[in-house]
Amino acid sequence: MTLDRLRGFAPGVLLAATIALASQFIAARYGGPVMLYAILFGIAFNFLSNDPKCAAGLQFASKRVLQAGVVLLGAAVTFSEIASLGWATAALIVGGVGATIAGGYLIGRAGRLAPQYAVLSAGAVAICGASAAMAISAVLPQTKDSDRQLIMTVVGVTTLSTIAMVVYPPLTHALGFSDIRAGVFLGATIHDVAQVLGAGYIVSEEAGATAAIVKLMRVTLLAPAVFAIALIFSQKGAGTDAAQRAFPLFLLGFAALMAANSMGLVPAEFRTLLGDLSRWCLVIAVSALGVRTSLKDLVDVGPRPAAVMALQTLLLAALVAAATFVFAGALPQ
Repeated sequence: MTLDRLRGFAPGVLLAATIALASQFIAARYGGPVMLYAILFGIAFNFLSNDPKCAAGLQFASKRVLQAGVVLLGAAVTFSEIASLGWATAALIVGGVGATIAGGYLIGRAGRLAPQYAVLSAGAVAICGASAAMAISAVLPQTKDSDRQLIMTVVGVTTLSTIAMVVYPPLTHALGFSDIRAGVFLGATIHDVAQVLGAGYIVSEEAGATAAIVKLMRVTLLAPAVFAIALIFSQKGAGTDAAQRAFPLFLLGFAALMAANSMGLVPAEFRTLLGDLSRWCLVIAVSALGVRTSLKDLVDVGPRPAAVMALQTLLLAALVAAATFVFAGALPQ
C-alpha cells in the first residue's frame, strides 16, 4: 500500500477510531454494550459519510479493519479448552449452530428477508453475535443495502444479547440446571462474549468459566461456517469477485492463529494483547459502519428484521435447552 493511499485513508480511519474510543469510554464508565454505542455515535456523524476526505477511510475501516479483527479472534481459542468439556458438549454446539443457521435462514425467508440478510441474521445468532455478522457480511455479495443490513443485524444481536444476559440466568435456575449445565446453556445460546461472561458469573464462578469455554467452542465454528456461506453464495455469482468470496483469505489467518495458539506458540500475555486488539478493530469497524448508515434508512426497514432475529434467538435457546435434557447423561455434570 502506497503512502499516498495511506494518507487518503487516514481521515476516515481516524474518525472511526475516535468514535470507537468515545464508545469504549462511555461503556467503561456507565456500562452497556460498546458495539451499540459505536453504532449510535457513528450514525450521528452520518453527514461525513459522503465527504471526499473521509469516504475512502471509512470504507477501508468497515472492510479491512473488520477482517483484521476477525483474524485476531483466533488468539482467543485453543483446541485443548474445547476438548475439556467432552464430545457431547461439542456435538451440542455444532448441532445447535448448524440447525440455527438452517432454521434461522428459513425463518428469515418466511419473514420476506433477502437471502443474504436471512443468512447474515441467522449466522450472527448462531455463532458469536456482532463478530460473526461482520465476518459473514465480508463474504456475501455486496448490494446497496449491505451496510444497512449489517448495522441492523449488529444492533439486533447486541440488544438481544443484553436481554438474554438478564433473562437466561434465572431461566437456568427454573429449569433445574447445575452450575456447569447452566454454563453450557449460557455459552451455547447468548450471542456476544461479554454478555456470555456476564450471565455466567451471575450464576456462579463455575458457570462463568464453563460458559466462557463453551462460547469459545462456538467461535471456532466461525471459519468453517463463513467459508461454507461464501461457497454457497459464490455459486450465484461469477468471475473474480465470486472466487474471492468462495475462498476468503482472512479466514486462513483466523485458522492459523488458532492453531498457533493451540500449540502454545502464543504467550499468554500476547494472547491477551491480540484479544484486545481484535476487540478494538471490530469496534472501529462498527463505528465506520455507523457513520456510513443513515438513520432514515434504518427506520425504513420496519419491524420485520427485529421479529425475525428474535425468533432465531428463541430457536437457538429451544434447541439447546432440549438437547441438554435429551443428552443429560453425556454432558458434564
